[in-house]
Parts: sequence; structure tokens; C-alpha cells
Amino acid sequence: MIELRNVTKSFMTKKGRHYLFKDLNLTIGDKQSVGLLGRNGAGKSTLLRIICGLDEPDYGDVITNSTISWPVGVAGGFQGSLTGRQNVRFVCRLYSSGDYIDEKIRFVEEFADIGKYFDMPVKSYSSGMKARLTFGLSLAFDFDYYMLDEAGAVGDAAFRKRSEAILAARRAQAGFLVVSHNLGDIERNCDIGIVLMDQTAHVFDDTKEAIEVYKEHVHKAKK
Repeated sequence: MIELRNVTKSFMTKKGRHYLFKDLNLTIGDKQSVGLLGRNGAGKSTLLRIICGLDEPDYGDVITNSTISWPVGVAGGFQGSLTGRQNVRFVCRLYSSGDYIDEKIRFVEEFADIGKYFDMPVKSYSSGMKARLTFGLSLAFDFDYYMLDEAGAVGDAAFRKRSEAILAARRAQAGFLVVSHNLGDIERNCDIGIVLMDQTAHVFDDTKEAIEVYKEHVHKAKK
């Protein structure tokens, strides 16, 4: 389970302090798959980063004893002067025992399918190649929750099909927090929907209802 208590996040602008959300309270159940919806700038990706510990709220707490992935699909955190293999090996040493490191490196190499670039410096990668490497590295480990930030948009059709198959297998044993502009994916794969708007989180047990509220909110904002 993941519990958010009074989580607040803001940043300064030329017009003053802007709040993404204030005193946000939220509970995500074990193995629960959540579709996170909201307009651009609503704080969806920021919330994922706070939940997995890559960012900190202004105040409030994230309480959990579960293991949580970094945001899958977000290419970041690699050392550019090191090769993909070297970066993967470094992360595997942090998250895995010695007996399984080589096995996980092989998994990432085969899954990312970037050929000779796996042994070239990451700074030479395209953004898509970095995302594929990050995606594969995330799925090499067993987490209680996976953070998916537009992960379905990564790669060509064959890569997406391979990704969907592995994600389906993971979903049987783990929870997901999903940020995606593909509303069909959220409706098909998520148990509940959360719409970030008006500086808080609106929780819906029916993802179809969450999507309709999100669409209405976006429509009003365009007027």
C-alpha cells in the first residue's frame, strides 16, 4: 500500500508561487493499477517522482513499505560517458545480488534491442534509445509498484508489443501508476482513475467516469 498524507508541491513563477497540489491525501491499495489524468502542467509526472522518491514535496509524507520503481519510460539518471552496459551493470549492483547481475544485463540488452549502441556511451543515444534502455532496466527487477510515465509511447510497433506482454505479466503480481495520453490504455489496464485538478486529486472507482471528468475539465479550460 502507498499512502500520501497532506502532500503539497509548488514552485515559484514570475507571478508568484504556483501550487500543483495542496494537502493531497490518497491511498493506493496493494496490486492496484491507477490511471493518473490531468491537464499538461497539473503535476502528474511530478507526483510520480514524489511517490518513488526522486522528488520531495514542500511538505507532507509518502508512507509505504512497498518497493517502487523509478518512472518507467523516463530516460534520465544515466552517466553519459559510460556505455549502456556499464550503466546497467552499475544499477544492477545496487538492486541485485552478484549471481543475478549478468542475467539481468542480458535481459536489458535483449529487451532494449539497440544493437551495438549497448556498448557505446549513452551520450551518443537518441532520446528513444535512452527510453528503451530505461524501460528494459526497470522491468529487469521485481517491484511492488511500477511508475509508468508515457511508457507505451516508446519504440516501434514490435517493441511496444513486447513491452505490453511483459507489463501484462507484471500486472498479475504488482500495482501500476500510469500517466498516459492514451485514454484507451488507461481504461483497459487500470482499476481506478485519479484526476489531478483544482490542486487536488479526485479519485474514481470507474476509470470511464474519470476519463469523462478529465475530458470535461480540459474542454472547460480551452474556453
